[in-house]
Amino acid sequence: MGPLSDLRIIEFDGLGPVTFAGMLLADMGARVLRLTRASSAGAAAFQEVGGAVMHRGRTAVAVDLKSPGDRERVLDLLARADALIEGFRPGVMERLGLGPADVARRAPALVYGRVTGWGQSGPLADQVGHDINYLALSGALHAMGEPDRPPRPPLNLVGDYAAGAQGLVVGVLAGVLEARRTGVGRVVDSAMTDGAAQLMGLFSGLAARGLWSEARGANLLDGGAPFYRCYACRDGGFVAVGALEPRFYAALLAGLGLEPDAAPQHDPTRWPALHELFASVFATADRDVWAERFAGTEACVTPVLTPSEAREHPHNVARGTFDARGFPRPAPVFDGARAQPDPADSMSLREALAVWDA
Repeated sequence: MGPLSDLRIIEFDGLGPVTFAGMLLADMGARVLRLTRASSAGAAAFQEVGGAVMHRGRTAVAVDLKSPGDRERVLDLLARADALIEGFRPGVMERLGLGPADVARRAPALVYGRVTGWGQSGPLADQVGHDINYLALSGALHAMGEPDRPPRPPLNLVGDYAAGAQGLVVGVLAGVLEARRTGVGRVVDSAMTDGAAQLMGLFSGLAARGLWSEARGANLLDGGAPFYRCYACRDGGFVAVGALEPRFYAALLAGLGLEPDAAPQHDPTRWPALHELFASVFATADRDVWAERFAGTEACVTPVLTPSEAREHPHNVARGTFDARGFPRPAPVFDGARAQPDPADSMSLREALAVWDA
């Protein structure tokens, strides 16, 4: 039983961050009902991409939100819930008669969680967009990629999931804690642009002190430093180097067979030459040869694994990071035991009400 087992959440089905947030909450034991709606075959198929993982641990309930009867039953469910999460564009829930004011009349203690790209207010609130657009406007995307190439999006991990979904989950849980104390819920406005900007807080602070340049690939953590980047190996594989601390850097040099005086660490004027030197050395051997050479050292050198290789790595196997199908299991782990969520299932709206009243 997870730590959120006494929490009841209504999830209005969508894509991206709201789905990931529902998965996180269910993985931690919350009782999550995912309300789905009729859609075209193409849209339905797209929504099921990744569903075996993204929809796990919760029940799907088909509803017609334009039906007064179904809308009334949804309000009955919300009156029994601690929170709802939704990811529609601003105004959609209000037009359905399920906006925060509508719900508060029936469920004043409910926490109303909303996740969008631009947020519920501002001149772009009604505009369409995707993860890459929200990262672009937050300033985060500009910092990613090679200096002589266009910025490269980091999949949709940063905007959808780190900035949007995890921000939503933290906000909803904080709201529930307060509502249980006060009896009054809140509206949580999780905008991916806000969250991505917040994730850049460290770099904003460094820039204010003159320690971070807006030039891409010229800084400590963006691939500019030769001791914090990836290198190609003889066989076409890659290694990741993260030798930030002086003793880790010394271990890196030792593993590469280089003398400390030949490669001073914190002289940015020497970094381009060190890039070339390290690259030439790493290119002399295969990826797994380097992985074996650096194993057990403090050099912070690891092989860059493909997703299929990651599933077979002994560390991930030992921790049970992936299940037998290769799907990632819930994280974090509580008390040394990893949750084993039930697969997604479905029921009717009347059945859902009966279950929640049981």
